[in-house]
Amino acid sequence: MQPVLVQHSATHAAPRGGLYALLMARAAGLPNDDLFARMLVSHAGGQSALPAGLGLESNDFRALMARHFPGFSLPAQLAGAPDLGERAAEWDELLALLMEHRAGVEPSETWLALIVATACMGGDHLWQDLGLWQRADLTQLMARNFPGLTALNNRDMKWKRFLYKQLCNGAGVYVCRSPSCEVCVDYAKCFGRE
Repeated sequence: MQPVLVQHSATHAAPRGGLYALLMARAAGLPNDDLFARMLVSHAGGQSALPAGLGLESNDFRALMARHFPGFSLPAQLAGAPDLGERAAEWDELLALLMEHRAGVEPSETWLALIVATACMGGDHLWQDLGLWQRADLTQLMARNFPGLTALNNRDMKWKRFLYKQLCNGAGVYVCRSPSCEVCVDYAKCFGRE
């Protein structure tokens, strides 16, 4: 069974008005407020690969909303973990990798680990699958919440590819046939601008 993920349109230029303005007016002033608001706005506009509730269980989604946007509610009854089918083990490995590299500063790091692992099941660049508005948003998310992974990604590899490369390296599986990234025929697909 394939994962139940919403496909998004090509544009991610979500407006700063509407839902975003409402969310930010209720924001708690915590470091990840803006990133969560962007994800929620994009999801509401169909510009995210995340399922309802950003892929969190209802209790986690309600806790996220209460922490980051107190007094603002979205339908938590729609939230629920995605049906990952045959990709459940892959999701578990991604979640473990992210949890291992949390900053250990903010409770929302755990929610973000769950959300990022779920977004990795999508078919586009990770920042798009998350519903973020630009790649720099994802870089900020990773640097703040998963600094160990950010330090390892010192050559600006695209995040989804980087996370899967970490899983392959950890399992001793090397999919790249080249002795180094510089001579790999897929270099342009893995590094640099999107």
